[in-house]
Amino acid sequence: MSRPETKKRDTRPRLIDRLQYWFARGAMRLPARVQRALGGGGVVQRDGYTLDAGLQFILANDPSAKKPWPEDALHLRHVQDRAITGVRGPLPEVHSVRDLEVVGAEGPLAARHYATDVPNAPLLVYFHGGGFVFGNIETHEVACRLLCKHGGFHVLSVEYRLVPEHRFPAAINDGVAAFTWAVKHAKELGADATRVGVGGDSAGANMSAVISLQLREADPKPACQILIYPPTDRANAHPSMNSLAEGFLLTRASVEWFHAQYAASVGADSSDPRISPLLAADLRGLPPALVVTAGFDPLRDEGEAYAAALEAAGVTTVARRFDGLIHGFVNLVGIHDVSRDAVIAIAGATRALFEAGVARSVGEAGERKPLQSGVVPAA
Repeated sequence: MSRPETKKRDTRPRLIDRLQYWFARGAMRLPARVQRALGGGGVVQRDGYTLDAGLQFILANDPSAKKPWPEDALHLRHVQDRAITGVRGPLPEVHSVRDLEVVGAEGPLAARHYATDVPNAPLLVYFHGGGFVFGNIETHEVACRLLCKHGGFHVLSVEYRLVPEHRFPAAINDGVAAFTWAVKHAKELGADATRVGVGGDSAGANMSAVISLQLREADPKPACQILIYPPTDRANAHPSMNSLAEGFLLTRASVEWFHAQYAASVGADSSDPRISPLLAADLRGLPPALVVTAGFDPLRDEGEAYAAALEAAGVTTVARRFDGLIHGFVNLVGIHDVSRDAVIAIAGATRALFEAGVARSVGEAGERKPLQSGVVPAA
């Protein structure tokens, strides 16, 4: 298999990035009472959940969190990609890492393969978040390494065409093509070709849900779908979209803006299952799913509605809410230990979902919890 190397980006941290990282990392080591005091004081609660003290500090002291949402997509991409890579911190060790290209719907796509040394391990094809506007393999480097290292499976992180250059359904078409390529080349990557799953966060989770829908009759179809705070319904406003409309990084206004850039701008129907998988007429026969939500995410309720709909359709479904976290926590693992622990827990649950017939829940601090769809926790 030919594996041409992709063009390298300049991802070296700037001085301001280093200072921002060490400031944030130091602040995360302060006692919770100090973090809350410096984050506006008091305990922040919504819908019965309590915001993590470290995140309260970050939200209160991040100047970008208070700026009006930009209207220029390319400018937002530049700012967000820089901000995320600037706080990613040290890179966790994995067996090996290689840049390559995979086949997209209309041309090659940049990808990065994180290999485990576990023999014949599964492969997770991972699609990054970023509202279909920003994000790349660099912004999700640490999260993908953590998944690989702590899950004991291969991760193939794939870039896809972004807005504004390429609007709906370009990203979905790329995702289907990339998964098909991964299945074909899994053995050459050292992975088990019969256990290739899809996953991602935010926009990438939406893609993974839609890919699973589109390929449910394929042979093979995805072995599992890992959906981290997925957008699943742009036609209806679920309660958390209103109760968490502002103040927690992702806002109702930004959700609407992303949707306008991605799909509404081309006249797409918001109820199209390729945009809103929750509205698909039939969810039966889909791959086992891990659906992860965050207590302080406006998308929380639609993600949990999708988990419930999958379970009602007879799909093996593991649903896990991290009560004190916000949308985007996979990009905070370099500075925020609670977010890092969440991604490590997701890695373990993903590995379990790959295994035949059993799954372990994503419990806090190793705690095991009953799983949905009658699945028994692994011994």
